[in-house]
Amino acid sequence: MNGHVEVGPGAVLRLEDGEWTVRDVLTASGEVVLVSADGGVRVWTLGLLAGKVRGGSGPTVAREDLSEDQLVLLRIRVAHALEADCGFRSGDPARPEPGEPREGYDPLVTTKEQRLGRKVAELAGLHPAEAGRLGLEQVSERTLRRLAGQWRDGGQRLEACADGRWFRTSPGRTSVSVQVEEAIEAVRVECLHRSRVSMRTREKLIHQYVRDRFGDQTAVPSYTTLSRVWQEWYGPGGTRQRYQRSAAAIDAGGSSILITRPGQVAALDTTPLPVLLREHAFGDAVSAHLTWAMDVFTRSLVAFRLTLGSDTAVDVGLLLRDVMLPLPMRPGWGEDMAWPYPGVPAAVVAEFAGYEVAGLPFFAPDTVTTDHGSVYKSHHLVEVEQRLGCSILPARMMRATDKAACERAFLSAQTLLFESLPGFRGVDVADRGADPEGDAVLTLAQMEHLIATWIVGTWQNRRLGEHAPPWAPNERHSPNTLFAASFAQGGFGLRIPSSDLYYGVLPASYVKIHRKRGVKIRSLWYDGPAVDDYRGKPSQRRGRHPGLWRIRHDPRDRREVFFEDPATGDWHPLRWTGLPPEGEIPPFSDAKVDEMIALARDSGLVPVDDRDLLPVLLDLLDEHAPVERWPGRAAKEAGGKRRRAGQAREESRALTAERDRRRPRQGTKPTAPAEVVVLRRDQVARAVDEDRRRRREQAVPGPPPLPGPLGGHRTRDLFALPPDDEGQPDD
Repeated sequence: MNGHVEVGPGAVLRLEDGEWTVRDVLTASGEVVLVSADGGVRVWTLGLLAGKVRGGSGPTVAREDLSEDQLVLLRIRVAHALEADCGFRSGDPARPEPGEPREGYDPLVTTKEQRLGRKVAELAGLHPAEAGRLGLEQVSERTLRRLAGQWRDGGQRLEACADGRWFRTSPGRTSVSVQVEEAIEAVRVECLHRSRVSMRTREKLIHQYVRDRFGDQTAVPSYTTLSRVWQEWYGPGGTRQRYQRSAAAIDAGGSSILITRPGQVAALDTTPLPVLLREHAFGDAVSAHLTWAMDVFTRSLVAFRLTLGSDTAVDVGLLLRDVMLPLPMRPGWGEDMAWPYPGVPAAVVAEFAGYEVAGLPFFAPDTVTTDHGSVYKSHHLVEVEQRLGCSILPARMMRATDKAACERAFLSAQTLLFESLPGFRGVDVADRGADPEGDAVLTLAQMEHLIATWIVGTWQNRRLGEHAPPWAPNERHSPNTLFAASFAQGGFGLRIPSSDLYYGVLPASYVKIHRKRGVKIRSLWYDGPAVDDYRGKPSQRRGRHPGLWRIRHDPRDRREVFFEDPATGDWHPLRWTGLPPEGEIPPFSDAKVDEMIALARDSGLVPVDDRDLLPVLLDLLDEHAPVERWPGRAAKEAGGKRRRAGQAREESRALTAERDRRRPRQGTKPTAPAEVVVLRRDQVARAVDEDRRRRREQAVPGPPPLPGPLGGHRTRDLFALPPDDEGQPDD
């Protein structure tokens, strides 16, 4: 068969040993899976298949079909043949090696027949082991002529002289008959259903199946053969039994996905940060969690988040938003960290984003792959993924290999970065240092800046090991060069979402707007001038929440919620009605609200207005962060670290929420995040006294009391009798 041949799934190829059907084309490895009419399977490289299809006497291979060891042996064999043919090991008299031509091989004084005879005698004098390694233990003049001719006819290429025995198709295991294959498959299915058994037990089950179905006359291979066949077909089998069952169930009805471009699949995962940090409020050593998103095609770490404690669905939802937004340049970054990709000028990206953009890819992911953690399976995150237009491709249960690239990136970050930092606590307690808590010096903000700098400056420019694109399996790329190369193939759709996307990924509540009190969101009332035109009126919303208004809140900071004006589409904050003037209450989250409500209920206080909850909140905050435990004051109490870590976590989440909410809009410069005002003891006392005075005035209505008879207030009664020692002296 000559000429142009289309090689694709379903194509029929007529080879020298019959017709073969192409079942699959593995573009990533450059291989083709062929299936014969009798069920035989053969995997060939594209170069080897091209030689077979062209109808040559032997396989025509490419250089990539040969290993490095085979290329070395082939180079030595061809050098011997060329020296016998023309007197020079390179085959070209114009490029002689040192000492050439050797005595007895000079083409000016010897004939070709003389050189061939001398070369055969020379190779016959080699040690048998050396000659056997080169494949020249039984060389003849005819073999030397054939090798030299193949080298010339093949365009002076080494691969044209490859030994056909290197590519000979294995006949398989002849002792494994069709009946034995059926028995192995049946035992495999049975072993998946049962508890885990040894290979000896599997051998007994195979013997039982063969004898029961085909009789005693059918031969069964030995234990060694069955063990090797089982490992070739199903792998080493070191996985837990329930994981094998789940993998087999999904593989039976699932399909693989071929990733061919950036943004097609983004893998998300969370891991405990192996470095202890210093929280900014009290200076204690705390642990954090690292969550990041990886573009599976380019291996780019397109976004990450650090959270004190475990992450939440809101954190992961905002991480997906960060994947779609360009990364702003940070203080201290130079030009080598700026946007480097050709095809899209940095000025154009900066004009769309509204700020100078760093060298990190951004895109709208088509598919999101996660594990089965509670955060990733939450209804809120699923709604966020649907809102962003992402398809959800969950990994198999307890199968870390489905997102192996993301898992491997965590290990690379640990060996390349985290192990070099003070406060590294190792992989477990046995490998932990003497005092990792005392060694911790980095704060959450410093670690976040360090990771961002490492990703943009190091990871994105680091050469990938074995990962290569399917269209260039032999090339070496970094995440940046691989992302830039994709521009030339598929282009780049520049699409930067609006800064209002922050509100779109927050949890939503559907409530009515009270005429006087505003809206009630998770036990707290919020109000503001933005809802004045809609008080007591139903919303025009239909569907699942007819007539209700949609209010979004950030669980990390419950001091305000957000209302979207249906007339203008602008978002307006609504403050908690129990808040005093701006900057007098530290941030608090959903968990703190639940704790506050429970404490008020246990105290017998029935909240009628949010002003009644303010003293409870202040007492609660004073219990968790009293003045005597502030940094720079008295010594810290023993056993209070957990409460201090909780307070620091509340403030850290509020700072993150503030930064997410205040992201620079298009055409504006980035603004600094708002500062958190630390609550002081005198402010607490003043706020409590003011609140109690207001409540007393409300409880006892009426005009203020009149002044005393002498025009002033006296602290001592005029008609009270003086003590005995102050009376008049005795007569």
